[in-house]
Amino acid sequence: MKTYYATTTTPYVNAEPHIGLALELIQADVLVRYHRIIGDEVVFNFGTDEHGQKIYQKALEQGKTPQEFTDEYSQKFRALKEALNISYTNFIRTTDEHHIKAAQEFWKKCAANGDIYKKQYKIKYCVGCELEKTDSELVDGKCPLHPNLDLQIYEEENYFFKFSRYQKELLDLYKKNPEFVIPESKLNEIRTFVKGGLQDFSISRLKAKMPWGIDVPGDADHVMYVWFDALINYISTIGWPEDEANFKKFWPVVQFAGKDQVRQQAAMWQAMLFSAGLPNSKQIFIHGFMTVDGQKISKSLGNTIDPIAVTKEYSIDVLRYYLLAKIHPWDDSDFSWEKFRESYNADLANGLGNLISRVAKLCETSHYTQLGSKTRTSEHLIEIEAYSKALNEYRFSDAIGYVWTKIKELDKFIDTEKPWELVKQNNPRIKEILGHAVDQIQEIAALLEPFLPETAEKIEQQFKGPEIKAQTPLFPRLA
Repeated sequence: MKTYYATTTTPYVNAEPHIGLALELIQADVLVRYHRIIGDEVVFNFGTDEHGQKIYQKALEQGKTPQEFTDEYSQKFRALKEALNISYTNFIRTTDEHHIKAAQEFWKKCAANGDIYKKQYKIKYCVGCELEKTDSELVDGKCPLHPNLDLQIYEEENYFFKFSRYQKELLDLYKKNPEFVIPESKLNEIRTFVKGGLQDFSISRLKAKMPWGIDVPGDADHVMYVWFDALINYISTIGWPEDEANFKKFWPVVQFAGKDQVRQQAAMWQAMLFSAGLPNSKQIFIHGFMTVDGQKISKSLGNTIDPIAVTKEYSIDVLRYYLLAKIHPWDDSDFSWEKFRESYNADLANGLGNLISRVAKLCETSHYTQLGSKTRTSEHLIEIEAYSKALNEYRFSDAIGYVWTKIKELDKFIDTEKPWELVKQNNPRIKEILGHAVDQIQEIAALLEPFLPETAEKIEQQFKGPEIKAQTPLFPRLA
């Protein structure tokens, strides 16, 4: 049995889950479900990043200890498993005791390799990114991703990681693995960044100023920098360092991340793995950002989208469909409520939903009986090249578009054959026509399973036979 290990990033627990995180989780979930269907043994990791200045400040603002704050907020992210029907197997918190020990062991390995040293330094630091910023990265003296936050000026003695040591290794990694980062534009972006020269980065904070972090081994005055600690969750969640067998079984990982994390995931983390003597990640898929009706999503504009609220109003699969079919897999895209409702009516209500209803009704009125669902083997999906190739290349909209092509073809077949007239005539061809239609619907359900799992299950149950009856429409049309 092959293995497939996928992980999303671990979001900070300083805010509510947002639509961009929902996109990342759902994209990863599609690939995970597909790999389960084709017979792979799967680990799917998700969790919460719970250390750092941002969390510490939020906890103080609310009059809570950082642990109380993170205990409360981590549950909101854990709840996404049901809210978005995400089939993760592992939920890790960076405050877990095992993760803390793993991070300290990782530190020791990097230190033993001569890659950690202490120095006095002064930087401009964005708390929103939890990253230091050079003047060339700023716009009007502000972080372009968090223009409403004042930059912090840090001047203290910290531990540093010898990032500069790994320029050649990183460039070799990208050269030997031309699909290491998807899409290609993001691989080119990180290659250009690394070619430009690497600066060692701080990996600790003085505990006296910011106590919320993992203790640095052998130095009680320092805690680990949040990014250094958080990235290690990708290996601690599968048992590193003590469960070597499980680690070797599932590593390396396929990572899913947003475009603001290319540097951290594709360069910093990979250099850290080099330092610790561990294999690099298998692949990193980078998705884009979303705007809403052409505007940047922000609380001040009041245009934030709560993915859980959307699922409660429309259903989980309606949101999953829109994000997978109408949002570009990796380019920036616009979320439009008008387009959202249009796609619901056109594709789900009038398309898939209407097809299921009309075939089921024809089966019921003609007393058609089905001997049972055809067995769909794992090889069946793999053999559908247009579908499996699109999924393996993270072209989610193309893969689900293939399914909708089959829906349209079956609709056209029914319109051409006019089975409702054959029913009235008691024409024996009705069995052949409906047999083909039912077989196609069962295949559509199988192809939909990674994308719209609840809908696929409903269709499979309705058409498994022997009797097939009309039921409540899957997607009632919106007025």
